[in-house]
Amino acid sequence: MKKKVSEAIGWGGMILILIAYILLNFNIIVKENLLYLSFNIIGSVGIAYISLKKKALQPAVLNIIWALVALYGLFAVFL
Repeated sequence: MKKKVSEAIGWGGMILILIAYILLNFNIIVKENLLYLSFNIIGSVGIAYISLKKKALQPAVLNIIWALVALYGLFAVFL
């Protein structure tokens, strides 16, 4: 059961980042949009979680940095 939950977190993260990327590239949202930034933060944390769980360090580091950049964007836009 725990494995299924972990996998769902990873897949959910991937889906959120993909949706954010698609919405941005089709000019449905802008990069300063709260939804775009939130999807990137939540999605990258989900992928980092499953990557660390599987001891895959490269995608974990990439997604931790991705989350930090999105957090910076969030603070830069809304503070």
